Amino acid sequence: MFKDLDPILHSQLRLAVMSLLISVKQAEFTFLKEKTNSTAGNLSVQIQKLKEAGYIEVVKEFKDNYPNTTCKVTSKGIRAFEEYVKSLQQYLQIKK
Repeated sequence: MFKDLDPILHSQLRLAVMSLLISVKQAEFTFLKEKTNSTAGNLSVQIQKLKEAGYIEVVKEFKDNYPNTTCKVTSKGIRAFEEYVKSLQQYLQIKK
């Protein structure tokens, strides 16, 4: 009756990162860190998990001689997020 929830997206921080990236398409690490109020270490781990799942792309480069990491949501990530939201909506439906 109820669909399984995607375990990758069923983490508060990963879901927050995906929600942000869905709305802005791509964002720098510092932006994600600030908006999610997470530590750099925890955010790095969660970004790596999203990358391994193919939900985001991560580009590391230098900007004004400083390392800069940018994350971008993939089409697979968008589909997974939309499916996750649909599954949640199914849980929230009240049948009378």
